[in-house]
Amino acid sequence: MAAEHAALQPALNEAMHEVLDTAAFIQGPAVGQFAAELGEYLGGVHIIPCANGTDALTLALMSLELPAGAEIIIPAFTYVATLEAAALLGLRPVLVDALPDTFNIDPAAVEAAITPRTGAIVAVHLFGQCADLEALRAISQHYGVALIEDNAQAIGATFQFHSGEMAFAGAVGEIGTTSFFPSKNLGALGDGGALLTRDATRAALLQQLANHGQSRKYYHQRIGLNSRLDTLQAALLRVKLRQLPANTATRQAVAARYDAALAGVSSISTPARDERSSHVFHQYTIQVEEAGRRDELQLFLKKCGVPTMIYYPLPVHAQPAYAYLGYRAGQFPVAERLCGAVLSLPIHPLLTVEQQEYIIGCVGAFFGN
Repeated sequence: MAAEHAALQPALNEAMHEVLDTAAFIQGPAVGQFAAELGEYLGGVHIIPCANGTDALTLALMSLELPAGAEIIIPAFTYVATLEAAALLGLRPVLVDALPDTFNIDPAAVEAAITPRTGAIVAVHLFGQCADLEALRAISQHYGVALIEDNAQAIGATFQFHSGEMAFAGAVGEIGTTSFFPSKNLGALGDGGALLTRDATRAALLQQLANHGQSRKYYHQRIGLNSRLDTLQAALLRVKLRQLPANTATRQAVAARYDAALAGVSSISTPARDERSSHVFHQYTIQVEEAGRRDELQLFLKKCGVPTMIYYPLPVHAQPAYAYLGYRAGQFPVAERLCGAVLSLPIHPLLTVEQQEYIIGCVGAFFGN
């Protein structure tokens, strides 16, 4: 991350000094400029910046004005923030299993979980690839249930519908959310987030909710949040947004090299691709097929000086905070198996071919290839 910023240092310094010179640290001009530029990049959507990705999910659910206890269908294989937003609002997370190949939410399980109390479906575009937006949109429309897209990991990914329609991740459902956490493909130098929508009326509502429920200062129509992207982060994100297409292409090239080199390692499976979705590779996540060997591989790679991460080591239904939901071990077998099998290898725009070849060689050495 430091090396990536070093290459952009002159532009980042210029953006930072401009904010310092104007002293417009809250709701300065860079916030609106960034929102307009990101909206254009994502196909002409409305962008409502906010403080972080979890706030974005919370605001999205708030805008639906659901009754207390309404059910929110969420994948069992996801980061806890997806549940957290619903739980904090007094809504009830209803978990469904993931698909074993793409890691994304299983549309058949979503449809089976629909009840008269269902208020929304949250599709998480995990690791950089779109969930099955064709099936999920059809379910959403058939049952009259809102579709929210948690797009914290797949900014810039696209989905091709059978009709020929192409849409950006986050721009298909009623609302999309994203995060600018520093490690994201489009990361700030601190916290930040945003909401996406094609509906101007909903955009105005979300903007109001993110600003203490007011559209005019000191006149509050709704109970809202104080959730703002500060001017400095917006100015820095404008610089980084200009690099996003090239960085995405580089990530995809790194992933292609991994695919080719690891295809012959019989003990692992490389990330599956849904041919309808592009993949922006927030993570390159393999599955270690032999039970128990994932942790051994991670320790071996650590000794080789190769950093890896496990997203996620414990499924959300097994987290103590969510024991009140009443789920049992074995209820989501795919999610539970993935938590014991997945391992994310290094992938970033500055990863050199030589570094990647070393990583591949270490993986091969562990399995005796």
